[in-house]
Formats: sequence, C-alpha cells, structure tokens
Amino acid sequence: MSETHDAAAGRGRWLDRIERVGNALPDPTTLFLLGTLVVIALSQAAVALDWSVEKAVAVTDPATGAVTGELERVPVRPVSLLTADGSFWLLDTLVDNFMAFPPLGVVLVGMLGIGLAERTGFIGALLKAVLLGVPARILTPTIFFVGVMSSMGLDAGYVVLPPLAAALYKAVGRSPLVGLAAVFAGVSAGFSANLFVTSLDPLLAGLSTESAHLIDPSYEVAATANLHFMIASTGLLTAVGWAVTAWWVEPRFASKAAEDGGPVPVSAADLAAQQLDATQRRGLGLAALAACATLALFVAATWIPGAPLHGSSGRFPRWVSVIVPLLFLGFLVPGLVYGFVTGELRNDKDVAKVFGETMAGMGPYIVLAFFAAQFIACFAHSNLGEMLALAGGDLLARARLPVAGLIVGFIAVVMAGNLFIGSMSAKFAFFAPVFVPMFMQVGVSPELTQAAYRVGDSVTNVITPLNPYVVILLVFMQRYVPRAGIGTLVALMLPYALAFAVTWTLLLAAWIQTGLPLGPEGPLAYTP
Repeated sequence: MSETHDAAAGRGRWLDRIERVGNALPDPTTLFLLGTLVVIALSQAAVALDWSVEKAVAVTDPATGAVTGELERVPVRPVSLLTADGSFWLLDTLVDNFMAFPPLGVVLVGMLGIGLAERTGFIGALLKAVLLGVPARILTPTIFFVGVMSSMGLDAGYVVLPPLAAALYKAVGRSPLVGLAAVFAGVSAGFSANLFVTSLDPLLAGLSTESAHLIDPSYEVAATANLHFMIASTGLLTAVGWAVTAWWVEPRFASKAAEDGGPVPVSAADLAAQQLDATQRRGLGLAALAACATLALFVAATWIPGAPLHGSSGRFPRWVSVIVPLLFLGFLVPGLVYGFVTGELRNDKDVAKVFGETMAGMGPYIVLAFFAAQFIACFAHSNLGEMLALAGGDLLARARLPVAGLIVGFIAVVMAGNLFIGSMSAKFAFFAPVFVPMFMQVGVSPELTQAAYRVGDSVTNVITPLNPYVVILLVFMQRYVPRAGIGTLVALMLPYALAFAVTWTLLLAAWIQTGLPLGPEGPLAYTP
C-alpha cells in the first residue's frame, strides 16, 4: 500500500508545484480586482490598435422581421473603459453588476435553507443514514453520478452537493477535499451529460435551429437530438471520474496532514457519533415525512393543470425557473421539523439566529462575488471576450481540416473560449452562427456541432476563473484547509479536466465512426 502511495505522490509532485505557485498568487479577491484593471487597460489598447473581428448574423426582412436565409458579416469592435463614457459606465453599473451577479442570489437563498438544515443537525443525521446504506467502495462513483445528474436542476448542484460530499468523506476518515473534487467535477465538468432531457437541451436546440436557418430555413433541431450520446457520456464520465479520483486525486492526499487537505482521523468517539440515537431517529423519520410531503406538493403543483408550477415560463418549465426557491423550501421544511423535534430549535428567535449564522458564514463568498461580478461585467462590456472567441473560431475555419479534425478542433476552440466566456448559452450564441452554417456546408449536421460544443464547454468549467461557481468551491475548500487558494483548486481539478477532455472527445470521435444517430432526430450528417 505504501508503494502505491509513493507512486501516486511521485505522479502528483507536478500538481504540488502548481499548487505552490498558484497559492503564491495574491488572494482571489485581489486577483479579480487586478483582472478588472487589466481588462480596462486592454480595452483601451485594443481601441488604440483599431482591432476588430467579424461575426456572422442572420439578415432579417425589415418589413416582417423574418430571417431571409442570407448571412451578413458585421464588425465587432472593442469598447474602451478608460474614456469618459467608459469610466461613467464603471461607476454607474458598480452596484447593478453585483446585484445582478447570477450566482449571488442562487447561493445565498439556497444556502439559507441548507444552512438551517445543517445547523439543526438534519443534514448530519441524513448523512449518517446514507453512510449506513452506501458501501465505502462505491461512495465515489455514487457521488460522481449524482453530480452529473444534478444538471436537471440547472445550477442547484453547485450549491447543494459540495458541502454534502465533503461532509460524507470527512465522516468516513477520508479527505474532504477529495469529496469536493469528485462532486464538483461531476457537476461542472460533466454539466452537459445526463440520462434525461434537461432544460439545456431545448435552449441549445433553439440556438442551433436559428443558426441552421442561415443555410436551410426549414431545418429544425430537436431537443432530444443529443440524448443517446449524453446517456453514454454519463456512464463514461462516471467511470473516468471514479478512476481519476481513485488512482490520482485521493492517493495524492492520503499522506497529507488534515490541515493540508489530508484524511481526517476517525476516533472511537467519531465512530460512536456516526450512530443515530433514539431522538435523532425520531427527528429524521418525521423530517423525512415532511420532506416527502413537501416533494409531493411540488409534484402536484407541477402536474395539476392550473397549479402554480404547471406549464412553461419562456423556454423552461415553470418548476425549472423556480428551482432555487424550491431548493430553499425543500431543505427548510425538514430542517425545521428536525430542529424542533430534537430540541435544537425552541422558538422563532432560534430560527432567526440560525439564519443569521448561516449568512455570516457566507461573508467571504459575498466579498469574492462583488469583485468577480465587476471583472466579468467589464470583460463582457469591453467586447474582449466575444472578440477573442470569434478570432479563435476564424483560425479554425481557415485550417481546412477533415470532418473528424474539424470536430476535435472545434472542441479545442470551445475549451479555450470557456476560459474567456463563462456563460454556456452566451458562448453558443457567439459560436453557433459561425460554426453551425460553416460545418453544414461540409456535411456536418447541426446536431453534431451542438454535441461537440457541449463536450468542449463542459470539461474546462472546473478550471476557468470565469465560472462563478469556482468561487463557491474555493470557499468550501477553505473551511477545511484555510490556506487553500487558487493554486490548490487548479491542482485539484486539473486531472479531471485533462482526463475528460481526452476521453469524452474520443467517445465522440468513435461515435462518428459508428454512424449511429446522436439521439432521436439527431443525425450525424447533413446533405447541403
């Protein structure tokens, strides 16, 4: 066993070096501030150099607003943030950028319910019950599979699963950082995979359809177009993630001290504490009944015609649009029941106190979110993110690669673009009008281009600083390793990004060779 750990330690030394270099960088808050200043300076330099790129947009009939099927090239130019107007924009939107930062409300509202459930002991009791039912040998693949499947609830997995996974690993004497890494890789690097059609599918299919209309106005991309490939991807990513965790990530931490992210020793008292006493069992049973009743209410409100959650709201079903409030209530109700049954809560003052303690614990995240929001907003307003993505796409278009080479090259461009543009839909809105029509003209279906995009967009989510949920993971890491920084995070997640990039790309390449459809109404080829 020691030889295995020694070999793993040897393989992980380069990650240790990355961690040391990364942690030598300033605090993440300072990095976001410096990044904002760099974007401001680069925006002025890009304007001074008169840099511009072109993008393809659909030509519409002025009278009807309908797409004509023609393609028009329009220039995209940088916007300086050092001019009088740019400086005014920085000041005028400072508060709005922070308040509109997408993960801010999601995290704070979601964690309000989760925090109460955690502080009353409900989550701890639930974890103990789970530990009795999940063998230790399959804890990692279970965590990973749940992470991949969490995309059904949009971004809820980012909020719920990391603290749960860390607590599970800690409770069995394993490194909580390994639990964080495994579940975050599943949630983030495997974001596009699933066993079912999720809200991502109609969103991407709509953008693909609009882009395909530039070549073929009658072409439609179905929401189920990538389903078969995504089902296969779910199994592949779970297996690869399990292997990376077992053979690389966990052995690297096995010999480290607890304060450096290593396993947390489990004493006899800890083992005894993992058992549920009579009061806890009663509280957990009643809380489970409350959770089931709450879930039944949600289901009824979703399926009964005329109920609040029945039907759609825009592109998404209503229940998807309100997933965060449902998450809040889903943890709040059983947490309250458990707290009052076990005596952890006695009155409304205790509830308010727990809410306050939960929000106080999120203080570091709120500070990071403020500076991250300014950086991302400046990057978008300056047009630098869109221009860098378009410039990379233009280079790929000039390469004249065969179909398999085009798909692999496109995946690489999307992976790189993901480092500059965080939003999945925003990136595809940039890429689709360029690559979907271009690939259609060489016989590549929009459905295949969309599948390739999903691969490239997902795998680098765990290492891009523009993924706002990376900040959440860093805050959770610092609960167990206070000195953890960006270097720790990148060194922890990089093996997953590399392994997924290779294996998921190979899966798509092999799928192309079989000629099988990517899903119902998901052809590989298009006949011009």
